[in-house]
Amino acid sequence: MTDRAPGTAVSEGVRVRFAPSPTGFLHVGGARTALFNWLFAKQQGGTFILRIEDTDTERSTEESVRTILEGLEWLRITWDEGPHFQSRHVEAHRRLALRLRDEGRAYPCFCSPAELEARRQSAESAGTAWKYDRTCLRLAPEEVRRRLAAGEPAALRFRVPDGEIVWDDLVHGPTTFDAAVIEDIVLLRSNGSPTYNLSCVSDDVAMRVTHVIRGDDHISNTPKQLLLYRAAGATPPRFAHLPLILGPDKKRLSKRHGAVSVTEYRDKGHLPEAMFNFLALLGWSPGDGREKMIAAFRLEDINKKGAVFDEQKHEWLNSRYINDLPPETIVALIRDDLCAAGLLNPDIDDGGARRGWFLRVVETLKARSKRLPDFVRDARPFLTDDFEYRPEAVEKHLGGGGKPGGRAALAEKVRALRVALATVEPFTEEETEKALRALAESRGDKAADYIHPLRVALVGAAVSPGVFAVLVLIGRERALRRLDRLIAFLESPAPR
Repeated sequence: MTDRAPGTAVSEGVRVRFAPSPTGFLHVGGARTALFNWLFAKQQGGTFILRIEDTDTERSTEESVRTILEGLEWLRITWDEGPHFQSRHVEAHRRLALRLRDEGRAYPCFCSPAELEARRQSAESAGTAWKYDRTCLRLAPEEVRRRLAAGEPAALRFRVPDGEIVWDDLVHGPTTFDAAVIEDIVLLRSNGSPTYNLSCVSDDVAMRVTHVIRGDDHISNTPKQLLLYRAAGATPPRFAHLPLILGPDKKRLSKRHGAVSVTEYRDKGHLPEAMFNFLALLGWSPGDGREKMIAAFRLEDINKKGAVFDEQKHEWLNSRYINDLPPETIVALIRDDLCAAGLLNPDIDDGGARRGWFLRVVETLKARSKRLPDFVRDARPFLTDDFEYRPEAVEKHLGGGGKPGGRAALAEKVRALRVALATVEPFTEEETEKALRALAESRGDKAADYIHPLRVALVGAAVSPGVFAVLVLIGRERALRRLDRLIAFLESPAPR
């Protein structure tokens, strides 16, 4: 990681910043904010700045910084400047606060947190709204000097002027806040540390940020920051507030809704391009693919209402992207997982004798794979005979329909199928299907009476790709051995 002093870049035009706090992982909402900033910068030919707002020293961690960078890199959301670390520019933030004090725009506040809390609770008990009552603004100048000289702890507050604060939000349109509802803004805490709003404005000014694109949860900070930009003598950036991402219960997306960390989706086998596209769908309707998205992106087209994070839609989109990948690419992506599962051998590895066969297996599995780990799970019956019949498959297809002697009757059908498949020539999908259907017709049975147990024998599951494609890929001799195994299973005592 590198850090340069803010404002050192020479590029002009649109300048946006993604400014996460490193107190946790890069969540889906943060990633969507980064994406929309990135798209806007690319569409405008501007600069995308990454700023790590790490001034909360008690909660900020190097691990969080690492996961944020990993998440952005996985999504290929690349930054043009940074990462800048806000904590390294605290003195610049303090200088701005002291300048505002010297200009008469800010004043010392000696009220302790305990005193403020007591006043707040008293107001709430009386059923009235409370904001800071400017007790310390009314102190005589001599009293202020005396208390400061005595070393009494004091915060520094910005005096909020009267009137309305108005801006044209690029998503929500004209937005107005009455300054009367905003209490005087704390710039420096009593220990001298800068607050979020001060640090944010100081860095935005230094970095020449032209547009601030962030979530609706920040909209209450905007009027405060607009006052500070103007007090600092800077032209405020344009603002665009993005609708919040909601869970299926229409409440704000949170940990209770499941995996909301971007890197967690990566680790679960989602593709970065699928996540990239899905994030763009949360509040916008883009074209498919980065270049189309960049060309089409407009802040004014973002929906004003919250978007629901639909896990099923996300998995469907991921499966679509997987299905578009060539098998060679998929094998490269799952190679480590195959190795960890003990399924990788030299024959199917790059240059191996059965490499072409394994690529056909992967191509066959694509249509039913929603995530990359699905390939490892579903490839097992192709790569080894060491697999179990899944309980749901046994219950659905190997119970004999609950009839007396049902399992024995089913075993007899499987034995007849074994005989038929043992002599099929050539052993192709077309010919093996013909043989099975001819057998069923000759015995007055349905083809499904043979297809379902055949599938369980071959892969141990109730569902799979086309059973005849699977049969041919596994091969005649291995398939016959698996039918023998199924016959033995059916003829053994049924589990109680």
